Amino acid sequence: MSLRRLSPYALAALLGAAGAAHFRKPKMFDELVPGWLPGEARDWTRASGVAELALAAAVAVPATRRVGALAGAGFFVAVFPANVKMALDWRDRGPREKALAYGRLPLQVPLVLWSLGVAKRSKVRRQA
Repeated sequence: MSLRRLSPYALAALLGAAGAAHFRKPKMFDELVPGWLPGEARDWTRASGVAELALAAAVAVPATRRVGALAGAGFFVAVFPANVKMALDWRDRGPREKALAYGRLPLQVPLVLWSLGVAKRSKVRRQA
């Protein structure tokens, strides 16, 4: 199987793993929730975990792949403020942690482009 054909499944796996991590280690994600969002951080952690799991399922299924991948691109843009918060919060930590926090910032661009590429290559199924 070619890389192009595996790409949607790899994206779905990434989203699924990230979504599951929100429930395995929620405290880590709670700390990334920007303070300007209303409500409790844990609610945002759970909601984003559920969203990632739903996106993973949508991207994995060919019939919903295009919409799921487009929504995934939007999701990657929407969570960017959490990465900015992490970078700001971790700016006084050690070199390894700073590298991780700062490295997440430009990583959003290829994730958005990957999602858009999966959407573009997905066939729109038409009902007759």
